[in-house]
Amino acid sequence: MTRTALDFDENWLEPDEIAHIRRRMPLPYVHGVPVKLGDDGSVEKVGLLLRTLPDGVLGREIVGGRVRYHESIRSALLRHAEKDLGTLALPTLPMALTPFHIAEYFPTEGTSRYVDPRQHAIALCYILPVIGECEPRRDALALDWLTPAEAVRADVVAEMVHGQEHIVRAALAHLGLLP
Repeated sequence: MTRTALDFDENWLEPDEIAHIRRRMPLPYVHGVPVKLGDDGSVEKVGLLLRTLPDGVLGREIVGGRVRYHESIRSALLRHAEKDLGTLALPTLPMALTPFHIAEYFPTEGTSRYVDPRQHAIALCYILPVIGECEPRRDALALDWLTPAEAVRADVVAEMVHGQEHIVRAALAHLGLLP
């Protein structure tokens, strides 16, 4: 019988393998902008993660990460939401997974609003309503719930990394909430 990537528990790449691939082709990612809804279904809060970045500085990001081989977009988005927000966040996804935005990251500045020095990546972006309790995990230090106006305030935007403030703005514009 032939072994495939599905035969391995983690279905993940070794650091040297991913570095090799990152230099040769774009990788698929998913991003979720966590939101809390009011009783009437309107967005009241936007969630931004606080992380320690590789250079040791604190920065803000949205939920997200790579899509694994043979993993559906829905499964990848839910896996990253659980990884970043905790198991009790209870995110809800729409029936049709049409992204509200596509962010294309390039390793060189000036090519796109989105920069990731490691790679060329394409991220499908979704609004992620959260109905449960969030407890950031792994490398996420905190999750701050901000009003839409606070989420695009200059001091908050200055803490965003890789151009992700543009994803937050696109999410708010998609929802008709861009202040």
